[in-house]
Amino acid sequence: MTDLAVGLSKTVVAEALTKVQSAIGEDTKLRQKAQNDLGTITLEFEMMNSFLSVASGDRATNNLVITWVRHVRELAYDLEDCVEFVVHLDSKRIFWRRLLPSCVVGALPLDQAVMQIEDLKGRAKELSECYLRYRHITDPASRLVMLQQQQQQASSWPTGATTSANMLAEARDAARRQQGLGNLTQLITNKDNHIDPQIQVISVWGTGSDLGTTSTIRKAYNDPEIRKKFSCRAWVKLMHPFDPHEFVRRFMAQVYTNSCKEKGADVGVYVLQKMNAGQEQLLTEFLQEVNTQTYLVVLENLADMLDWDAVRTFLPDMEKGSWIIVSTQQFEIASLCIGHPCQPLELKQFSPDHSVCAFFKEGSQEEKPLVSAVCQNSSNGNIPSSNKKEVQDWMINNPLSGRKSQLIEFRSYTAKARFRNSQVISVWGIAGIGKSALVRNLYYDRMIHTDQFNKYRWMDVSRPFNLRDFSRSLLLDSHSEKDPIEECREFLRQHHCLVVIDDVQSKEEWDSMQAALLSRDSASVIIVITTEASVATYCTNIEEQVFNVKGLKAAAAFDLFRKEVKKKKPSSPLIDLKDVDLDELILKCGGLPKVIVALAALLATKSVTLMDTVRSLNHRFMHQLETNPEFDSLRGLFCWMHSYFRDCPDSLKPCIFYLSIFPRDQNIRRRRLVRRWIAEGYSKDSEELSAEEKGEKFFSDLLQLSIIQQLPQFVTTAFNEARMILCQVNGFIREYIVSQRMEENLVFELGRNSVLTTQRTGRHLVILKSWDRDRIVFENVNFSRLRSLTVFGKWESFFLSKSMTLLRVLDLEDASGVEQDDLRKILKLMRRLKFLSLRGRSEICNLPSSLGDLRQLQSLDVRYTSIVTLPKNIATLKKLQYIRAGVAVQTSMPHASSSWLPKFRRSSGLVGIVVPTGIGELTALHTLGVINIGASGGKEIIKEIKKLTQLRKLGVSGINRHNCTYFFESPGHVHLESLSVQLDKDNADCLDGISLPWENLQSLKLYGLQDKLPLLTSHLNKLRKLELEMGTLKRNDIEFLSNLPELCILRLRLKQFEDNKLHFYAELYGEQLLTFEKVKILEIACSSGQSLNVAFGSKSMKNLELIKIDCSSASYLLNGLNHLTELKQVLLKGADEEIKTALEKQLLENHPETTPAVKLEELQRSS
Repeated sequence: MTDLAVGLSKTVVAEALTKVQSAIGEDTKLRQKAQNDLGTITLEFEMMNSFLSVASGDRATNNLVITWVRHVRELAYDLEDCVEFVVHLDSKRIFWRRLLPSCVVGALPLDQAVMQIEDLKGRAKELSECYLRYRHITDPASRLVMLQQQQQQASSWPTGATTSANMLAEARDAARRQQGLGNLTQLITNKDNHIDPQIQVISVWGTGSDLGTTSTIRKAYNDPEIRKKFSCRAWVKLMHPFDPHEFVRRFMAQVYTNSCKEKGADVGVYVLQKMNAGQEQLLTEFLQEVNTQTYLVVLENLADMLDWDAVRTFLPDMEKGSWIIVSTQQFEIASLCIGHPCQPLELKQFSPDHSVCAFFKEGSQEEKPLVSAVCQNSSNGNIPSSNKKEVQDWMINNPLSGRKSQLIEFRSYTAKARFRNSQVISVWGIAGIGKSALVRNLYYDRMIHTDQFNKYRWMDVSRPFNLRDFSRSLLLDSHSEKDPIEECREFLRQHHCLVVIDDVQSKEEWDSMQAALLSRDSASVIIVITTEASVATYCTNIEEQVFNVKGLKAAAAFDLFRKEVKKKKPSSPLIDLKDVDLDELILKCGGLPKVIVALAALLATKSVTLMDTVRSLNHRFMHQLETNPEFDSLRGLFCWMHSYFRDCPDSLKPCIFYLSIFPRDQNIRRRRLVRRWIAEGYSKDSEELSAEEKGEKFFSDLLQLSIIQQLPQFVTTAFNEARMILCQVNGFIREYIVSQRMEENLVFELGRNSVLTTQRTGRHLVILKSWDRDRIVFENVNFSRLRSLTVFGKWESFFLSKSMTLLRVLDLEDASGVEQDDLRKILKLMRRLKFLSLRGRSEICNLPSSLGDLRQLQSLDVRYTSIVTLPKNIATLKKLQYIRAGVAVQTSMPHASSSWLPKFRRSSGLVGIVVPTGIGELTALHTLGVINIGASGGKEIIKEIKKLTQLRKLGVSGINRHNCTYFFESPGHVHLESLSVQLDKDNADCLDGISLPWENLQSLKLYGLQDKLPLLTSHLNKLRKLELEMGTLKRNDIEFLSNLPELCILRLRLKQFEDNKLHFYAELYGEQLLTFEKVKILEIACSSGQSLNVAFGSKSMKNLELIKIDCSSASYLLNGLNHLTELKQVLLKGADEEIKTALEKQLLENHPETTPAVKLEELQRSS
């Protein structure tokens, strides 16, 4: 019996062992299969990525390629989600679960992952085969043959000419640059006959066929302004071979027809009677017309140059401002009729391969009055009275709206340039922002009101750029046999010239120009206009000589709109109309004058359908601007926009689309944006840069591209040196991004006009304040692929969906009404979160222990909540890089620091939170704060912090006599760039005699000091931002601060001034020294309740641009304002209109030419 029991046991054990071994083997095989399949898919994606790298230009407009790329992108997203799922799997073997029935354990996560990968592998294979099956359908064989033929025709063109394909590209580039001039009527009417009366020729060429050529010319030919400008108009279709008698007959038939319309007679009868006259009579009248009248002649169907030469013998140049329009299908004929050099310009685009383009002589497209011609006759600053009147008329008819302060500031640049012996001023901003108009206003102002310059030149850069042609144009001499480059350099050396170079596009172009224009002993000043900040900085190399033109503020935008409407239709109801839809429409223009003017021109013509048009434009704003023929003047702007975004680095494009998550005029924190980019995978670690550094670089790049911009109320350039805290997306650029984002299936939003639909899906969901929180609409949204959820306004508990399993980013910073129970559900449901922000949600008072289940979490922002402690298991979140915390100080709470803290500081002050032991295990942390050292364990928690060797940003409170020495001694944080320290109450002197050992500090905040600074040693040579809250700042401490070489932003919050004085200067043997050389922002607050004296020395703060003063607890007397030559703005808090007016008067006396602006404004809360 015993043997039987043993045998049975052996059998059971053997069977169990076999099952376990089988489960282990199956588990291992599945993991190996998943790994192999991922390798196969990786190879497929490497090939797809290689294709995507070349899927640009013509291929990017191919519908097959567009469809294929979209599916590749979706597959890539799904693969990334699958990999995230695999990574999230527990690395421990769970083979024992395979021993249980499937009905008990359900589908195992590993099995799910293997099935997903197998499915993705099949989809990738099918996608590759699908493209191979269909790609032959779109082979552009016919187009290729056509372009080859055109290139063969162009092969006889002299060396250095371009093919028709390249010429088309150049014409489109010119349309982008010459905004508002991509119009045949404007090309002709913008030429001033009085300044340059010579006959002008313009060729119109269809790139692929004659489609659109005739209609384009006819529209201009019949334009009322053209009719008024030309007393003689004739449209002549040429015969082959050329017949001079027939040419004259057709010419005169047109002349008779046009004159008959003016008499109101029967057209046909009148023309027949006139044409029946003898040949001699016709020739006599023909000569009378071409010799005495200003004529416009259209030559249709010009086929060769022999015909052109024959026609020109009949159309003499009598210098009366006549024009000839040549219509031809041959690129070579079109360009030869103009001569060299000629400028191409796209007039209308029908497809990626076919456009109607114009060729004209370089310079003939100038706006009137033609600046170079005006200057040609000016000598020693004396301008002929006729030209002077035209300049004055231009300035009267083209006033700058909302630019007064910018123009005043810009006027000082030319004087400063000569004072600094700097020859170059750079002006930059996005297309349509009004750069050229601003510069032209200054240009004309200098021309007629000052004798600062005796020669003036305005140069529009033509493409392809040719330095010799450029130099000849500047010299106004195209026939000299001398070297034009050397002549140009000599010309600028001999004269005091003001030269404007409009549309410099690259550093290489400037390098070429610099050789011709600049010499050490030149007294001329050159203004460079460009759309790129990097090019602007490169051209001048002096930051103070770079001027950024920003969009109009809201009030100025509305004012410009009304002025333009009134100009078009003085009786329009729009002039006094107050309407929400109209206001929103104007704000969508992003402060771009060009768009506002075009909008006004259209709406001024509407009456009965006015509000319908406004609503229609609002609904599909960007689509209407791009497709409505009435917005043709914006075509150049959109060409620029398309190329601008197309040419952006691929790594930046996801970051750009991501910006549309934030509503228009939303202030966006830099760190919030960068951390979200990292969580989304847009910014990743590389060999050269960390993900954080790369994200900061992306932010800087977008700032350089003007896609994001400084807040409108700030005019300082300090944020080029100290990182910008807040930014905004330009309204117009945001609308452009929004118009593209659904095509990319990225961002979708629930807002005012959201209705029930099953088609709403995407990767990023935005819930706006304006949405009515309709639960039915919400539950019909597909969240299965959702990666981020951002809520603005009221939070509802039904915003949580079980299908949000892939969510990486949950941003509730701008939400309200989030409850503690909501947070518990969030942490249970969204286990893959990488970014969690509860910032400002004061209803949240603790973090549940389930936070420890978010093993992928990288960023946790609970600042300004009611959370006072972090859970113990936070130490298990090994991927955490960023923790921002700190409880907002309430008026009923005792402050951790000083009772005399100024009111505006108390309202935004922070009390550090308690962190558990084990925080030192989070070795990936680079940002931590604010943590309360005293409440968290004193020296023990300091030991933990010292383990965090990768820290870049640290904020602590609870520093006192018992722990301060240990905290500041040999901390080992060699990478630390930002430090914030709050002292406990009654410990204000605990830092006396203590030195700060960190060498890489760029930002330092010290709160709660008494009347003595710690030993700020020479280690602080990199310090750019310093914020001090203390009792009194003594004279010797001010002198020390004055010599910090990189200090850019200085904030002082004091209980009282020493002797009620705060003097920003230093003296040696009675002579003032250069001090605070790089300070651009100064902020002062004092709670003494007394009248205080603030003085600036003659050599102190020479670069100060912005002063912020809190007047709520003290009054200030400012002396030495006349020494602050770069001051642009003064912000006052707690002041009334009387104080503001008095300060404005004082500033006007000290700065009569460039008076700084004074504003009553709330100070921004720190990040």
